[in-house]
Amino acid sequence: MATSVRTGTRAIAATGERHGEEVLCIPRRTIFPDGAWHGLVTTGLVRVLRTIRAAAQYRPRGQVEDDPAQQQVIPYCIVRHDDGTYLLTRRLHHSTERRLHNLYSLGAGGHINPGDGVAGDPVIGGLRREWREEVCCPSPATARLVALLNDDTTPVSQVHLGLVFLVEPRAGRVTVRETEKLEGEVLGLEAMRRHYQNMESWSQLAYDDLVAGAPDRAERSPLVVELEPAP
Repeated sequence: MATSVRTGTRAIAATGERHGEEVLCIPRRTIFPDGAWHGLVTTGLVRVLRTIRAAAQYRPRGQVEDDPAQQQVIPYCIVRHDDGTYLLTRRLHHSTERRLHNLYSLGAGGHINPGDGVAGDPVIGGLRREWREEVCCPSPATARLVALLNDDTTPVSQVHLGLVFLVEPRAGRVTVRETEKLEGEVLGLEAMRRHYQNMESWSQLAYDDLVAGAPDRAERSPLVVELEPAP
């Protein structure tokens, strides 16, 4: 639901192809054994990663797209530059996910597919693939898991579970790759505030967490992934 949802999720161009895609899911009752909560959770991330690796399965996207009993796992990347600015994108009318047109997003990312787990951890594989597909980045970058995100307030977000990564490139500015679907700008948090009411719900939650100090927590992340340049 830019999941990257995209409230994080990356739309597939043809509807039939999208619904035939297999995506990594975790049953809601498994990931929320004590009942679902709303918002961002910053503790217990090791347990969540362990649960996803042990119990998640790939399912046809067409079968789970409207089924909140299955949470589609979304690596959701928030880009922070070394000067404290962030990449903010806006979905254009050519974006396939019509429910999110013209909304702003702080996150880039999307579904995890079977090929992402071939070399090992599917979360890491999906994160790296989505990074290459979503953005252009001139330098290596470091992604740190900072939160788990759940939001049941919209039809799009209630069927997705966000793994929120703070991604910091070592040099240069990150730009959007799919310029026919997205436009992007680089803003500080204060300047970004004027777009808050027009952000996707996931991005509003992420913005609030950034203001509350997510960058300071990143150094204690239980999962750190090195990303190659995405020219």
